[in-house]
Amino acid sequence: MQNIENVELSFLSLDDYQELKAAMIDAYTSLADPYWEEHQIETLINKFPEGQIVIKVNDHIAGCALSIRVDYDAFEEAHTYNEITGNDTFNTHTSYGDTLYGIDVFIKAEFRGLRLGRRLYDYRKELCERLNLKGITFGGRIPNYHKYADKISPKEYIEKVKRKEIHDPVLNFQISNDFHPARILKGYLEGDNGSNDYAVLLKWSNIYYEKPNKETVPTKKLVRLGLIQWQMRSYKNLDELMEQVEYFVDAVAGYRSDFALFPEFFNAPLMAENNHISEPQAIRELAKHTETIVQKFTDLAISYNINIITGSMPEIVDDRLYNVGYLCRRDGTKERFEKLHVTPDEVKVWGMEGGTQLKAFDTDCGKIGVLVCYDSEFPELSRILADDGMDILFVPFLTDTQNGYSRVRACSQARAIENECYVAIAGGVGNLPKVHNMDIQYAQSAVFTPCDFAFPANGVKAEATPNTEMILIADVDLYLLKELHQFGSVKNLKDRRTDLFELRKR
Repeated sequence: MQNIENVELSFLSLDDYQELKAAMIDAYTSLADPYWEEHQIETLINKFPEGQIVIKVNDHIAGCALSIRVDYDAFEEAHTYNEITGNDTFNTHTSYGDTLYGIDVFIKAEFRGLRLGRRLYDYRKELCERLNLKGITFGGRIPNYHKYADKISPKEYIEKVKRKEIHDPVLNFQISNDFHPARILKGYLEGDNGSNDYAVLLKWSNIYYEKPNKETVPTKKLVRLGLIQWQMRSYKNLDELMEQVEYFVDAVAGYRSDFALFPEFFNAPLMAENNHISEPQAIRELAKHTETIVQKFTDLAISYNINIITGSMPEIVDDRLYNVGYLCRRDGTKERFEKLHVTPDEVKVWGMEGGTQLKAFDTDCGKIGVLVCYDSEFPELSRILADDGMDILFVPFLTDTQNGYSRVRACSQARAIENECYVAIAGGVGNLPKVHNMDIQYAQSAVFTPCDFAFPANGVKAEATPNTEMILIADVDLYLLKELHQFGSVKNLKDRRTDLFELRKR
């Protein structure tokens, strides 16, 4: 191999044609028609110049990648090369297409082994991200299949290549560049005898793709969380309690937070006025305030331009007592969530029942989920929310001892790792000597992350001082989650053995 002085990636020019033709003849020795005609290359350059690139070594062509942009839904999954290229006219290219389709890619034999092909694919991926396309698709040759065609099927061949039992230079290269086989294509490329008339439909998904919409404000990717570590104290009435609520909303909104998270049963101090009656009666009296509180939270979300997770409150529905909370969005809309697993104490003392609703909520800062305290200790719930696209899990909690807090904390950290999401927990601190069954509280609010290179090594983004009234502000980057899903050291969501088990909501 000659000494390499310069490697350059550049757009293909029509002036390169003669050298390109020679390079293709050199690269495709087994094909009957190994090169494109000059007018075809000219058409590609005119239609989609940024999709046609060459890599040059010492100012001479060493490889090339040709692409078009297509509306992929207009084609069947089982298409042919002629169909996708419009019989080599490229009239299938469209400027509004959602997929980058690979027409050709090659490296001359003398330059193989230098990872030049990876540079071509990296460019295609960057182009895909820049144009906000769903991904890259193409039919990949399997040039060694003819050696095994009389013994195994194309599907078996691909499986053996993936398990490294068979070496296929093309397919091995595609898989190593994050392309995954989607299906077998019969009769894809006419004259490809080495592949025995088969090809593999290969796909790469753009994790940064955002479906075009008409919204004025796009979904934020850098999200600021405001957690309220709430001090339990006596209040004269509901108005005084809500003054304290507004104080904290004002504080976290002043730091331009996108979310405010309150703890579970933050309004428990109001039960002091009913301490003379039984615990089941007292909490039902407290439930009478819930509708008013939710309306006040809705007003605060609008006036302070912040999404509020209200923590939780008792609520009576059809004479049954539930532990519920609300997501009050800054656009004035709201959603209700329920505690699904009530603790033995909540059942024994108050006669509370578990709810039945579990769903992820859309916000202007990604999809979120909310699990109330004890619910965080049941991994199935957060996994269902993760499957629904959850980016951030909020856990309002109330724990009386450090033991209880440690359970919520440890389980919440596990939820962040196993579901590749952020988890924010907020609890109440202090004591309520005039409220039965609510004597003491222990909390250390925190924000947890997955444990990988882009995140804190211990998975703790931020944490409050234990048992102190305060706010905790933390920024989380949703793009880092997308990169983790695709390129993480481990891929907890992708690597699940769904061939052995499944999880579904009834």
